Amino acid sequence: MASFKLLRTALLALLLGASALLAQATPSAAEEKLIDTLIQRVSKMNAMVFLRNGNEYNAADAAKHMQAKYDYFKKELATAEDFIERCASRSEMTGQAYKVKLNDGAVRDANEFLNSELRALRQLAKKSSG
Repeated sequence: MASFKLLRTALLALLLGASALLAQATPSAAEEKLIDTLIQRVSKMNAMVFLRNGNEYNAADAAKHMQAKYDYFKKELATAEDFIERCASRSEMTGQAYKVKLNDGAVRDANEFLNSELRALRQLAKKSSG
């Protein structure tokens, strides 16, 4: 009985500690700028179609959706990659992956596409600072 109580106390402490770390996670100013830039970049991709839960959305609507999810989950994110994973890759409700239909008709996972865009933004930032 004593060992069960000790185990329960240890698990509770671990959960509380993990929750405290998550609650304090917010993107740095640099990461926040990347996220904002990525959302803006998406909003201007007028020739593309974003697929979410079986429906098609234009770039402006996709960007608004990403921004709303970012505003909601911001305190749980630390990096732009976290943003893509949590806010721009899949539905919280259905678990379905988001897709992007490119100009040539090819369909890609939004996660893959947005991480590629993020890598390009990071390269631009590196060139302009170095």
